[in-house]
Amino acid sequence: MKSKIVALSKNEEFLNLFKKKKVDNKFVTIFFGQLNNKNDKKLNISFVTKKKIGNATRRNKIKRQLRSIMNDAVKKISIKFHYSYVVIAKPSMLNNEFKNIKEILFQEFKNIR
Repeated sequence: MKSKIVALSKNEEFLNLFKKKKVDNKFVTIFFGQLNNKNDKKLNISFVTKKKIGNATRRNKIKRQLRSIMNDAVKKISIKFHYSYVVIAKPSMLNNEFKNIKEILFQEFKNIR
């Protein structure tokens, strides 16, 4: 099943998700919850990197890695499409291997109920 990943667009959506559930690990913080008027056939997820992480090149690299991980996760594990997600990257992502980050994020998304 091919699904399209759609980013959150409105400030209200972000603020509502920050009030919902949260999962935290050494690489990312994931906020998730149900939003009103959301299409269940598409995955609503946004990736956030703060300026403390580095310049635009580093931040964009992290976002590309996270997008790639989520594309694989949609194909390999069952992700809850009725939830919306905000993934906030931490500076520790820069110094670790892609494989390690991918394994830990897969475990986190499996545990989300």
